[in-house]
Amino acid sequence: MGIFKRFQKPGEVVTVVSGLPRSGTSMMMKILEAGGVPILTDNLRTADEDNPKGYFELEQVKALKEGQDAWLKDAGGKAVKVISSLLGELPATHRYKVIFMQRQISEVLASQKQMLIRRGEASDGDDRKMAENFQEHLKRVRIWLANQPNMEVLYVSYNDLMADPLPAIKSVAAFLGLEERQEAMLAVPDRNLYRQKAT
Repeated sequence: MGIFKRFQKPGEVVTVVSGLPRSGTSMMMKILEAGGVPILTDNLRTADEDNPKGYFELEQVKALKEGQDAWLKDAGGKAVKVISSLLGELPATHRYKVIFMQRQISEVLASQKQMLIRRGEASDGDDRKMAENFQEHLKRVRIWLANQPNMEVLYVSYNDLMADPLPAIKSVAAFLGLEERQEAMLAVPDRNLYRQKAT
């Protein structure tokens, strides 16, 4: 059993929603909430124009970089958002089901830039270089995930989900055993909030 010995019950698996910032992670958290999955969030970051339906973040997640992971003891059977750059900080003593959101890099960059504009902050950096950095980061993360025996991973395309929610929602529901809640989950994606589209 190895590292799984203490975490044999399905309810003790931690569901992690991950991906780059602005890749649809908040929407996926809301989809899981609609599916009846308890959400780990402190609601410190409230809904705004960039995420009208909420961010679903837990501030303690950022402390993973300092090795502070005590909050995970109560995370079994729940869902938490962990950005891709922090996935490697999750302790191997837990089992995880990771839903990894993927979105066209040009849309991620455009969405991030629009967020900075709304906040009155400068948008610095070369988009081409940033896109290359994101692609390289995602490549490394994908290789790392493939080598984690305590993690099951489902990759979900934000672009495909927004074009036709049913196939993606069916995959998520099957991945987490939420088939009976599929209709409620399908009601979450809102095409009106798909505002930064690749041309």
